[in-house]
Amino acid sequence: MQEIWQSIPYPWLVVCGLVSTSMLTMYLIKRIVLVQLQKIKRTEGRHVTSILLNSLGKPLNIFILVVSLYLLQYLLLKYELISDQFYRQVDVTAQLGVIIALLVFAERFTNQLLLSYANTSEAVRNSQSIIRGSTKILIIGIGGLVILGTLGISITPIVASLGITSLAVALALQPTLENFFSGVQLVIDKPIRVGDFVELDSGEQGFVEKIGWRSTWIKMLPNNIVVMPNSMLSQSKIINYYYPEKELSVPVDVGVHYDSDLEHVERVTLEVAREILHSHKWGIDDYDTFVVFHTFDNSSINFTVMLRAEEYFNRFFIKSAFIKALHQRFRQEGIVIPYPIRAINTEQERGSPQESNK
Repeated sequence: MQEIWQSIPYPWLVVCGLVSTSMLTMYLIKRIVLVQLQKIKRTEGRHVTSILLNSLGKPLNIFILVVSLYLLQYLLLKYELISDQFYRQVDVTAQLGVIIALLVFAERFTNQLLLSYANTSEAVRNSQSIIRGSTKILIIGIGGLVILGTLGISITPIVASLGITSLAVALALQPTLENFFSGVQLVIDKPIRVGDFVELDSGEQGFVEKIGWRSTWIKMLPNNIVVMPNSMLSQSKIINYYYPEKELSVPVDVGVHYDSDLEHVERVTLEVAREILHSHKWGIDDYDTFVVFHTFDNSSINFTVMLRAEEYFNRFFIKSAFIKALHQRFRQEGIVIPYPIRAINTEQERGSPQESNK
């Protein structure tokens, strides 16, 4: 072993020792910095500190390697252990390392920033996939141009040709781009949100599962998925049953006999409605229910009772419970819900009595 060490030239031993020592020192400093940031995050709970802590890991490792590479380059040149050509190659490699470290940091930082704001902003949460994809493409595009410039490849023709290329791509991907910008419009305008229950103008109903780049996924009641292109969805008439709030009114139409005391009917109906809203688990207890008489029908006087349910699906159960309770109470009170009745005047068919006497 001693013979091996003696066979290594002294300058190489110095270079390797200094580079190794510097790398260990920088890794130790990195560890101390991350520990201090972790303490600040726990004690003060700073938003920016948390984002930096989750973004700096890999970029710092790459940066340490780049600094070590620059130090190696300097020492090798100082002791005249490398040629000018190898020096330039090491220099380009170090520059590429810096660019890659910055790109990795930018990508991780934007992702952490997006995740952080997604917890507080519904618009950001609904558009995570669109924003993340657009940001990643932008970072890769800029990084690719910088890397080409570092390698000595002229990017002027590339930039000049981007105009023609962009036009050709836009024509080829017109439906995709239309869906993409429609998705951006849906995210900004927010007519629907993830989790909303919606009804399309085609009659389809379901929960919004995902708003993506090209399409929006709607989970239907039979537990299947309808994938709607964003361009079609943005041009459709949409009923959002969860906007501006989930609560909704539940109208119930009822008819009573013409001989009924309408004041008594109204009083009994309101008592039943308030009892249902108070006792039913999906009723709105503080809702001021009301009755409106509106139609003299063929066999009944019709009115509407307005109830209130917590959300769209609960209205069926509220309505069912109310109808059963009202039917039972009407029987107890002697209030008649008539069958359809039609009176037939046979005298008109035979003619008037005076005409028959003639």
